[in-house]
Amino acid sequence: MPTLTRAGYIPQGGTIGIIGGGQLGQMMALDAKYVGMKVIILDPTPNCPAGQCADDQIVAPYEDKQAIEELAKRADVLTYEFENVDLAALEAVADQVAIPQGTELLRITKDRIREKTFLQEAGLSTAPFAAVTNQAELEAAVTKIGYPSVLKTCEGGYDGHGQVILKSAADLAKCTDVLATGNCILEGWVKFDLECSVMVARNANQEIVTFPVSENIHQNEILHLSIVPARISTALQERAREMAKQIAEQLDLKGILGVEMFVAHDGRIYINELAPRPHNSGHFSLEACDFSQFAIHNRAICNWPLPQPTLLKPAVMVNVLGQHQKGVAALISHKPTWHFHDYGKADSRVNRKMGHVTILTNDLDATLEEIAATHVWDA
Repeated sequence: MPTLTRAGYIPQGGTIGIIGGGQLGQMMALDAKYVGMKVIILDPTPNCPAGQCADDQIVAPYEDKQAIEELAKRADVLTYEFENVDLAALEAVADQVAIPQGTELLRITKDRIREKTFLQEAGLSTAPFAAVTNQAELEAAVTKIGYPSVLKTCEGGYDGHGQVILKSAADLAKCTDVLATGNCILEGWVKFDLECSVMVARNANQEIVTFPVSENIHQNEILHLSIVPARISTALQERAREMAKQIAEQLDLKGILGVEMFVAHDGRIYINELAPRPHNSGHFSLEACDFSQFAIHNRAICNWPLPQPTLLKPAVMVNVLGQHQKGVAALISHKPTWHFHDYGKADSRVNRKMGHVTILTNDLDATLEEIAATHVWDA
């Protein structure tokens, strides 16, 4: 059989350079190794989670241009596990190595104002929003958008960091630290029945695939668990997947993209945020699908043909934070059918993602009751 020839194709034995060495990079690296690729990680932490399973690690800050250049020289294709990548550093090596995701995707998704503007121009519904840089602009924006609303930094911020929920004028005094970071966004509160997400992937040959819709439940602004398939109608699931495809096409996506959504009581779907990488809510796919989100991402950036992932069995994925680790470890001897993941992070602390558990099931409600009955996640 002749070797596949297509623009941007990276064959087995090629090297994937990953900027970022956390759990997403780790799971990307593990899949890459399964299919015969080499992996080099760039991360400032020696023996980081991804570095533990890669062929090599460049230990340097993410913004270190010399380190980025070294990674570019040694890799056939570059990718990343988070949005806060130095755009200038990537652009400087674009003529040395394939960067199929490009920098425009990052430019849009790393800034919440640009992201919301892109979504609205694409004809998609979002929460009302306004750019805010100081207290006066915040007060003016609240007058238009109202309460409740959320003030967020335009860049950075995750799992509730870099944001303040405003329920009344009394909360305006809590915004000093967030405003001090510079450009911010005030978002109106969307009344929704549930949060969900869709992982969508596309390659250079414009093949596009989506994963099943995941229903997401948060605790303290951090994803607690994902339920797949989401407990919404088949019609709503299909609409959510079509919206994700529309976004991927508009962005000329290469790689995988997480699309976070709100589903309102009237069935209207609002786009909340975009993640230009594998996403926490897609971890279920490691066991529940025939191809994981990490496998599909690697195939997409290497321009391999993309199979449409199939859900083999309904699943619940539960995050393991620092405060849950001991309790989860004690469950291993009692839950033989649960899939336990530990990311190998050196430092455990409260609310830090240390691993996850995936449970395949024929009865989602019974499994949710089983998880609650452990009381491990009560903390």
